[in-house]
Amino acid sequence: MDSELNPEEILNSSLGVLYDYQPITLASSGSTFTYVLNTKNHPNAPSLTVTLRIPDTDAANWSLHASSIWASSQYLVDHLDDLHLQSHHVHATHSQGKVRLLELGAGAGLPGITIAKLHPDILVTVSDYPDEQLIRTLSRNIEINRVDSNCCARAYAWGSNPEVLFSFPDTNQDTSLFDVIIATDTLWNPDLHGLFIESLEKTLRKAPGSRAHLIAGLHTGRYTLQSFLDSISRAGLTIEFLEERECSGEEKRAWDVSRAESEDEKERRKWLLKIVLKWDMV
Repeated sequence: MDSELNPEEILNSSLGVLYDYQPITLASSGSTFTYVLNTKNHPNAPSLTVTLRIPDTDAANWSLHASSIWASSQYLVDHLDDLHLQSHHVHATHSQGKVRLLELGAGAGLPGITIAKLHPDILVTVSDYPDEQLIRTLSRNIEINRVDSNCCARAYAWGSNPEVLFSFPDTNQDTSLFDVIIATDTLWNPDLHGLFIESLEKTLRKAPGSRAHLIAGLHTGRYTLQSFLDSISRAGLTIEFLEERECSGEEKRAWDVSRAESEDEKERRKWLLKIVLKWDMV
């Protein structure tokens, strides 16, 4: 991050060290966040650094909580191999042979821009709510990291007409759906679950190899996430993979909503839920 941290960032960085308290966010609006690819998790990847300006939003859109880098975003980029981008999707024959990936609720765009930088053969669209400041910063982050040849930013409200997402600059792709969708910490508000699922329905290619990879924090409770899981089948999607992951460690365990009865907020913050969705195709 920047050498000049604001008080919120100083507090966040101290929580884990002083109190064993896992922060939910890692940076705040107006600051600069620098991510260095974890070579331990990606031994065959080249050295890679991503620099991001953290967006602000119009006051009316503060409830989006888009002015942060979420811990779940960093977890996803620390474990990009879990997406199996090469082995599962490299043989795409549509869209001029290019795999297409969409990030929903991108914020500063850490996962999407990192993927675009690491995989120049993948066409990446990073999207978030149509807020002028937010999308301007997201677009600027693409330019800063020099991935504008295979990454673009789009303003998109969940549940709305997704056509704005399908076109890609300097290509003839106007109606191409996405092979892969990623999203981090987009499930914390149960009121938006329906619109989010509708967006998945409208944008994920109906093919056996298509996948949606979601990483969700538990900070608004396990029942909120369970309500999302209960709604998936209504959209024709099915859960391929479901597992709790330790946010700052390597421990893994099965999802168990009943843990809500005994764990406190401190314990809940230590865990993320990894969800992989696919079409329920017989």
